[in-house]
Order: sequence, then C-alpha cells, then structure tokens
Amino acid sequence: MATAGAQRSARTRTPVSGLRGGIDLGGTKVQAVVVDARGAVRGQDRQPTPLDGGPGAVVEAMATAMRNAATAAGIPTSQLLGAGVGAPGAIDSAAGTVADPPNLPWKNAFPIGPELTKTLGTTVLIDNDVRVATRAEYELGAGRGYPSLLGVFWGTGVGGGIILDGVPWNGQGAAGEIGHTVVKMNGALCRCGRRGHVEAYAGRASMEERARQLIARGHKSDLLHITKARGADRMTSGVWARALAGHDKLAEQLVDRAVEAIGVGIASACTLLDVEAVVIGGGLGLRLGQPYVDRIDELVRTLVFVRERPPKVLLASLGDLGGGIGASLQVGSSAPVRHHVG
Repeated sequence: MATAGAQRSARTRTPVSGLRGGIDLGGTKVQAVVVDARGAVRGQDRQPTPLDGGPGAVVEAMATAMRNAATAAGIPTSQLLGAGVGAPGAIDSAAGTVADPPNLPWKNAFPIGPELTKTLGTTVLIDNDVRVATRAEYELGAGRGYPSLLGVFWGTGVGGGIILDGVPWNGQGAAGEIGHTVVKMNGALCRCGRRGHVEAYAGRASMEERARQLIARGHKSDLLHITKARGADRMTSGVWARALAGHDKLAEQLVDRAVEAIGVGIASACTLLDVEAVVIGGGLGLRLGQPYVDRIDELVRTLVFVRERPPKVLLASLGDLGGGIGASLQVGSSAPVRHHVG
C-alpha cells in the first residue's frame, strides 16, 4: 500500500473513468493493462524489464508501460481508480515494497508502490505476481466455475497460487510455492540454492543454464543460434518453441524433463489439496500451449492418489495479459484472504 502522503496526493486527482490499471512485473517483460469494471482490457503496453540500473530503472519501465496503456485507453494515469502490481519476490503489501525478486536486479526491499503512486498520480497496490494471476483465472478465465483450484505459472521460474472454496489461501505468506516443491532428493541445484525442486528442472532460467552447460560439453543444439538470430540475450519462450518445432534433440530432452517435474509436483499438490482444477499459465506454459498441458494432464492422472476423480488440468485462458488483469483486481477489492493464525 502506498504511504499516507502519497495516497493524499493521489486523492487530490478525482478519478472519473471507472478504469483500473494493472502491471505484471516479470523477469523479461513489464506488461501493463487498463481494464474496465467487467475486466475487459481497454489499453495495454509492454516494455522490456531492464537488467541494469537497479530498481529505479525497473520502476521507470513500469511507469512508462502504465502511462502508455492509459494513453491507449484515452485517459491519463491520474484518472485511474487505482493500479495494482503483481511482482515476484518478498512482498510487503502494507508498505508497498518488493525485496529479493528472482531474476531482477536488486535484493533489499524497495518501495515500488509509493514510488509508482507518486509518479502515476493514483494509488498503487502490490501483491505477489502468481497470486494475482491465479485470481484472474479464477474470476475471469479458465478457472471460472471451479470452487478450488491450483494455479501453476511456468515461465522464468515456476510459481503457484491456491484458491480453496473461493478464497485465496496464502498460509503464513508463502503458500503456493510449487516451484520449490521437492521432486527429487539431492537432485538438480535450484537457483534458490537448494536441490531437487520443480524449478530446478522446469524454470526457463534453469533450463537455459543447463542447456548452455551441455552445449559447452559438446552436445549439439540450435538453441544458441536461435537465440542470437532473434536478437535475444536469453533463451526466451519463443526460442524454446522454435527449437522444439525444429525437433532440436537437446531442447526436447530438457522440455521433457521439465514436463515430468511439473507433472510430479502438481500431482503431489493435488493429492494433498484435492482441488477441482489446475490452471497452467506463464510465459513458457502459454507459448508451448495445449499439447504440453495435455502431457502434464496425462502424468497427473497417472500419479494423483484418487485416479477416479483427477483434477481438470486447463490452459490459462487470459494469455499474457492475465497477470496484469489479476493485478488490477486489487483495486477496490474486498475479497477475503485466508492467512495462518498462530
């Protein structure tokens, strides 16, 4: 939440549009949207996430994306009812800070909410990126009609969100971290420093690291060539999709390994939670699409404890805009959130 002074400044500009802003902060992109009361997107913009310049550069990219999205919707940002941000890392929603976001250039808590509130002239709220994306799919996307669901977002990392009986479940603050579910004792080293996690096998950053290691050892692959040809400095979801389309053996092996890790992690989570549905999104999940969701579904059906009643495994339907749409739902929200009570 923004500071009191920043909120007073924002309130001096009376919003008249009925529109809300949402920003999805990712490791490779900043996606901003402006939505109306029905959740329909009225304006959008995307900016690359800066790798240099620290949090200040990232906040400037976020502000630029939000201004451009508002311009596309025909209003200044000061006329928004408010804006929400979905961000990775350690989130303090009350202070509006983000600390130690994976794949982003800072460690200490940085006041993204207050900074954007001052810059945009409207109150900006912060929550976890995967939690807000899960909520969007639950309320407006593929998860509609399912009382309980697990959101799994397969991208630079692997994140998750949980909704039980219509209510988001955050536990003590870290519920839904399916990417850090152990699927193999003493297995591959995860970027968090521990071993055997889903993300160590399925996170796009971990997959790229493994690919580069194997190529350096002499394994044949077009992954580096495709990355360079696309003018990218990282193996984006598009690079992996292009390599798979060309039947690149190394890409196929690493994606097969990722699918297995995700399927095992989801099956374990569903055995514990017994949710009705699983929604798979994220940059890599969306880019690879339904064929790979079907493969994960098949594995989950094989491994889940109650095979006669497996969860529905669904592809996220809001696409790349789901995170931004979910972030916007923070504005004016009164939805309860279940927290652990010690």
